Amino acid sequence: MKTTWSRRRMITGGLHLLLAGALLAPAKPVLGQADAGEGLTTIYLVRHAERADDHPSDPTLTPAGSERARELARVLRDVPLDAIHSTDYRRTRLTAAPVAEAQGMDVEIYDPRGPGMAELVEALRASGGTHLVVGHSNTTPALVEALGGDPISPVDENEYDRLYVVVLGPAGTVTSSLLRFGAEAGGGH
Repeated sequence: MKTTWSRRRMITGGLHLLLAGALLAPAKPVLGQADAGEGLTTIYLVRHAERADDHPSDPTLTPAGSERARELARVLRDVPLDAIHSTDYRRTRLTAAPVAEAQGMDVEIYDPRGPGMAELVEALRASGGTHLVVGHSNTTPALVEALGGDPISPVDENEYDRLYVVVLGPAGTVTSSLLRFGAEAGGGH
């Protein structure tokens, strides 16, 4: 089977995540199962899935976007989340919904503008545990960077498959990885 560049990048990103997890918490499983008592916070960050053109100011998801949201729930099914955060737009809430349903959780709404983003960063740093944050092409890399991670590059308008993992460790250490999930969707990667 031919391995695509995105698949190789996902595998490489996963290896980086495994190495980071081994350095920060050698006795724990790596994919976000950090215990807040150990001083670790693991944050998964994604942009909303593919949006439809049905409402110019607040669109829903396309069928491909709905499938990507279900794939996100599958990818995170073994990750015990402590909270799921989303902006208050249909496309982000619909992206978070399958994960929330699968984990029996409610989605917490945050404001991605101005002080809302700073409040979310502070809350994530203070809370510990494992979180999913669903945002937008401009807010997700900005949030990764605000947490001390590396957003790698701007998110292309047609790119929906990024899954960032930021691990905040003791004494201010930060490890970040970029993985891919679901079908490749534009963006030239």
